[in-house]
Amino acid sequence: MKKMTRSKKIYGAVIAVLLLGGAYYWYTKSNSKNTAVQYKTITAEKSTFTNSISGSGNVIVDQSSTVDPTITGTVANLAVNVGDKVKKGQTLFTIVNDDLTVSSAQAVASLQQAQNAVDSATLNVSQAKADYRKGKEDSSNTADEKRILDKKINIAEEGLIAAQKSYSASLSSYNNQMANAAKRTVVAPIDGTVNAVNVKNGDDLSRLSSNSNSSAPIIIGDLSTLKAQVQVNEIDIPNVSVGQKVMLKFNAIDGLNISGKVEKMDSLGTLSSGVVTYDVTIDFDTLDSRIRPEMSVSASIITKVENDVITVPNSAIKSQGSNNFVELLNGATPKQTKIEIGDANNTETVITSGVSAGDKVIMQTIDSGAKSTTTTTGNKGGGIGLRGFGG
Repeated sequence: MKKMTRSKKIYGAVIAVLLLGGAYYWYTKSNSKNTAVQYKTITAEKSTFTNSISGSGNVIVDQSSTVDPTITGTVANLAVNVGDKVKKGQTLFTIVNDDLTVSSAQAVASLQQAQNAVDSATLNVSQAKADYRKGKEDSSNTADEKRILDKKINIAEEGLIAAQKSYSASLSSYNNQMANAAKRTVVAPIDGTVNAVNVKNGDDLSRLSSNSNSSAPIIIGDLSTLKAQVQVNEIDIPNVSVGQKVMLKFNAIDGLNISGKVEKMDSLGTLSSGVVTYDVTIDFDTLDSRIRPEMSVSASIITKVENDVITVPNSAIKSQGSNNFVELLNGATPKQTKIEIGDANNTETVITSGVSAGDKVIMQTIDSGAKSTTTTTGNKGGGIGLRGFGG
């Protein structure tokens, strides 16, 4: 009986040892999996690299005209509204100005008087010449009398010259007055669309401010000449040139992306809050009917394009001193590989040597047994900053 009891104890101990051993094996196996290092990678591929400069601004009307009469008076017969299409020479409104009406009538009368004076002086010359011929034929006239008749011709001709000069002055005044009178009918200077109407019937034009184009009575623009005008920082402007391709986005129109090209750049910059910017005008390749003047626009001016090159994200690159590295995972173990780099933008860098298409570049190292995850971080703007050799 004692032997059986002892055997049971031994058997129980063996079972306990086996259970403990199994638990330990399961724990170590499980812990080993939990502490395994994992890597997040990307596959290096050949692609097209682009570098660009950013700018922001507004949509402008390249061909526009402000309708701002040079005469004063009261607005009447306003015939257009914002959005109306007009043709060159079309009447927009009229100006009531009684002074111009009086001045025009006076100019007409003065011109008629001047014409009468010329006609009278012309007759005087003709009469003086006839008298001279008659007196010359009359043998009873003395030499002195003939000289007097000849002198009358000279006087008559001088009177005609004076009358003609007076007529020319009256005609010039008449033309000026008629031109001013014609301005009482205000017409469209160009074909286009009415962009702004800042007057109404009964307004006194003499009270309107003309300090800026935006306050002109009427503004007309040719909407087929819409363009983007963006401001570019003085640091970036040396890299901008006419003809460069531009990609454009509009704050007010979600999803609209159109292309264009740099048409011109201002030679003089604008200083604001200590920052100098230059206006760059961009011609649209195509026009979308939703685009309106003054809309906010963001532009990416493409300054460089490289085809069929290897690029990697900036965050994958590590640097120490003058050397740059990436970690490759082409097998089971990561390998630090020295690289040579080319151009860079805000997100990626061109690799000129050290990485081939198909290589797996480590972006992140995950160690479950560690308190933190090792990642690489690139500098904003595409620069390569000092990084450790994570992983």
